[in-house]
Amino acid sequence: MLDFSQLFGRKNQSSHVAKDRLKLVLIHDRMNCSTELLEMMRSDIIAVISKYVDIDTDEFNIEVSSLECDKEGNKAPVLSANIPIKNLKKVR
Repeated sequence: MLDFSQLFGRKNQSSHVAKDRLKLVLIHDRMNCSTELLEMMRSDIIAVISKYVDIDTDEFNIEVSSLECDKEGNKAPVLSANIPIKNLKKVR
């Protein structure tokens, strides 16, 4: 049987996985924490949010940047997330 999702579906999933892993490595360098910890955080965020909404995990993105936190110019790491929502789920 012909699978239309393969013909007209999304791009190669391995490229999305590689892109996500590269992003995690960059985040690791900026935050100075382990890649394993960042992957666990990403998985936990997806698990919690998925209880309430359907999200596009291929486009899910977390990013660490620095934010000036006081007048002396000290910076603190900031975790930002871009989470595309597909649909809201009905909550009981």
